[in-house]
Amino acid sequence: MGKVYVRVDDRLVHGQTVVAWAPTLKIQEIIGVDDVSAANPMLKSIMTMGVPKQYEAHIVNTDEAKQLLAADNGKVKLVIVKIPHKLTELKEVLKGCEHIYLGNMAKRADTNHQMTGATGIFYLSDEDIKEINALAEEGFDVSFQQLPNAQEKGWHAFTDTLK
Repeated sequence: MGKVYVRVDDRLVHGQTVVAWAPTLKIQEIIGVDDVSAANPMLKSIMTMGVPKQYEAHIVNTDEAKQLLAADNGKVKLVIVKIPHKLTELKEVLKGCEHIYLGNMAKRADTNHQMTGATGIFYLSDEDIKEINALAEEGFDVSFQQLPNAQEKGWHAFTDTLK
């Protein structure tokens, strides 16, 4: 059975993914999950064109991601989602994942919390926090980390600052 790592990054597949995360985690397959991007052939092409051939790369919708993850091919995978809610939708096929890394997420109309420090840009809504809390309570290992060599901050260290 292959390992699965998860990243929340609203840029989906980009340079840091293939230059820093994939080699560090020994990734073999990258699965970007976003229904809008998956429906746009041009976006899919742009996001995957910079991925070296040593990595199998997909930009898929939620249902396709569930199928890819349910059919374990033994490869080490990096699943990337743009928003935390997508993790809730994929929760059943992500059970047993090695780690959920929270990376970049730009400010949105509903965001009212900002992760500060050496973690990059990460804004969360109350609903995001509720959903990530639920994942952490179910045993998912969650932390903020911009790059593999950057400071890592645990999820509970962040939520403790909200009290």
